[in-house]
Amino acid sequence: MHDEIQSLADPLKEANEPSSPVVRFDAATPLVMDCGVVLDSWQIAYQTYGELNAAKSNAVLVCHALTGDQHVASRNPITGKGGWWTAMIGPGKPIDTDRFFVICANVVGGCTGTTGPASTNPETGKPWGLGFPMVTIRDMVRAQAHLVDALGIESLFCVAGGSMGGMQVLEWAASYPARVFSSLPLATSAKHSAQNIAFHEVGRQAVMADPDWRGGRYLEEGTRPSKGLSVARMGAHITYLSEPALHRKFGRKLQDREAPTFSFDADFQVESYLRHQGLSFVERFDANSYLYVTRAMDYFDIAADHDGVLAKAFTGTKTRFCVASFTSDWLFPTADSRAVVHALNAAGASVSFVELESDKGHDAFLLEEPNLFATTRGFINAAARARGL
Repeated sequence: MHDEIQSLADPLKEANEPSSPVVRFDAATPLVMDCGVVLDSWQIAYQTYGELNAAKSNAVLVCHALTGDQHVASRNPITGKGGWWTAMIGPGKPIDTDRFFVICANVVGGCTGTTGPASTNPETGKPWGLGFPMVTIRDMVRAQAHLVDALGIESLFCVAGGSMGGMQVLEWAASYPARVFSSLPLATSAKHSAQNIAFHEVGRQAVMADPDWRGGRYLEEGTRPSKGLSVARMGAHITYLSEPALHRKFGRKLQDREAPTFSFDADFQVESYLRHQGLSFVERFDANSYLYVTRAMDYFDIAADHDGVLAKAFTGTKTRFCVASFTSDWLFPTADSRAVVHALNAAGASVSFVELESDKGHDAFLLEEPNLFATTRGFINAAARARGL
């Protein structure tokens, strides 16, 4: 682990030379992508926590959400902040690093060490930019499978993740059923909805409307579309929350003033909060990566790959599933999770499902939610007993 970094890392350097372990692949292990492109030279950056047992049977793969990274339970070298899922992962926590060997990799198309649009194209010596091939969730999972192979692990005890991470969990179970003993898809769906595609398109258009985007060549030209990416993040962040959560946290409270300024300054606390979220995001995330990973979510539709029947994706699976949703999540509502559960039931899978009461919105899976912790701990402990761990 690299969690004792004294100074913050350069985000551009992280794209090619990450502060975490990295596995580099050549033509002997190409990445065959859904769009028809084959990458003969590519890499994947990852972090691990805990120890792999002698039987290599205690590995847990954690898949990150849209703007996450491999630093799931350790200090982020770019932001200096702690891991994004320390509520769930660590000694004595539901995914207990005293018992399990936890792996988390940056996705293909990302920007913290796994090959993506900010990486150097070996054929040109310049950043890939929009020349990078279009990415799918299945491509992300293929890359992770190559990493798991490189680590000498044949079967994963559990694959876990929420939102886009949950999509990867479902894709793992569909594409590599024999390699997944148990899975935890949280706050997710087997396909992206029209509403969510629409939200993503607004964000992408905000990025591309920024004059500094330069047709995706901003890294070559020494600019950054910070304003456009910031607006994209602000819009997306609203979808991660719920109206009750926003009201509880901000209401109509003014920001450091006694009365409105009658201007377009950030009079309200919620405005100031969103602006801060936007500005802090552009410091750690590549704009083109944002375009690519949102598009990967848009294309995701497991049923479409199985004659339009979701259950066919899981026919005969031996994987144990625990599906969870949240009552206030309007981005990936409970109906999405129920559709997955119904398909798993139709496929004869072993599945448990819980809708958790929370007013924190979609981001609830990342936050302190005791009921989520109890549910996941119980599922993981039962699966571990069945696995002999």
